[in-house]
Amino acid sequence: MSSTPENQPVDSSKRTWLIASSCAGVVGAGAVAVPFVSSFSPSERAKAAGAAVQVDISALQPGERITVEWRGKPVWIMKRTPEQLKSLAAVEPELADPKSERNPAEFTPEYAINQTRSRKPEILVAIGICTHLGCSPVDKFQPGAQPSLPDNWKGGFLCPCHGSTFDLAGRVFKNKPAPDNLPVPPHMYLSDTVLLIGEDKPA
Repeated sequence: MSSTPENQPVDSSKRTWLIASSCAGVVGAGAVAVPFVSSFSPSERAKAAGAAVQVDISALQPGERITVEWRGKPVWIMKRTPEQLKSLAAVEPELADPKSERNPAEFTPEYAINQTRSRKPEILVAIGICTHLGCSPVDKFQPGAQPSLPDNWKGGFLCPCHGSTFDLAGRVFKNKPAPDNLPVPPHMYLSDTVLLIGEDKPA
């Protein structure tokens, strides 16, 4: 008897997206969709195999974030404003792992073990999957008191599933369900405006 589509197993990359999409649904209709960047992307088969992805960030403006897909995961690329960069030092006493010392090999490459968790201070590159149960956090860049956020909120990301919060470097706040900071994928700059996600050493 031939197997039907509903009986076939879901591969790991699709499962990750299913979990993230299901959790993100609780945000409601008020959420703003973030477009995916397709420029320079390899084929779907190559991406599934883990091929590196080139991204042109020349049009990325301060305060904006785009999302690309690498190995079936959403990778965030954000250009932080000077004010947002200043907030990173201000929130450090409230963070669970401000220096990215937990599991650095798994979550933070050596070149991103710094306050901004990045190669270039203004550019954040992080995998947008909560380290608690794999949900997808949402942007909460506006500082100040808001539902589910503290009155002294400086801007960052909120996981709507269970309330974990992350600063604008993807570092998790204390006493939250998420045990680790958002992962930083291997990446490198091919030029001032072109990022390569998935590789971090010249050939």
